[in-house]
Amino acid sequence: MLGKSVAAFVFLTAGVALAQAPVATVQYSCAEGKSLSAEYFDGPTRTAPDGRPIPGGRVILTLADGKKLTLPQTLSGSGIRYANEGETFVFWSKGDTAFVEEGARQTVTYKDCVGRKK
Repeated sequence: MLGKSVAAFVFLTAGVALAQAPVATVQYSCAEGKSLSAEYFDGPTRTAPDGRPIPGGRVILTLADGKKLTLPQTLSGSGIRYANEGETFVFWSKGDTAFVEEGARQTVTYKDCVGRKK
């Protein structure tokens, strides 16, 4: 029985070690009375097919309607960009500002967002 207890302890301890705290949490106030919260996480860099490095971070967004999304960091010319696989939801942030694009036409649904760290 002791063997199972030790194995369970090791398994649970490993799970705790894998839990990662965000490097920053930012509350954004946007135009039209909207708001969103972003929890930023670091991660290992990946390599794109063309050899460019892809940042390995991710963000967990909580939108004004309570919807939660986890998005991987993607290539960006300026600022930090996170997008779902089909790029139908894209979150951009630069400095203390951010915006969200949604849909095939990349309609800006959260604009003029200004953040403050929690």
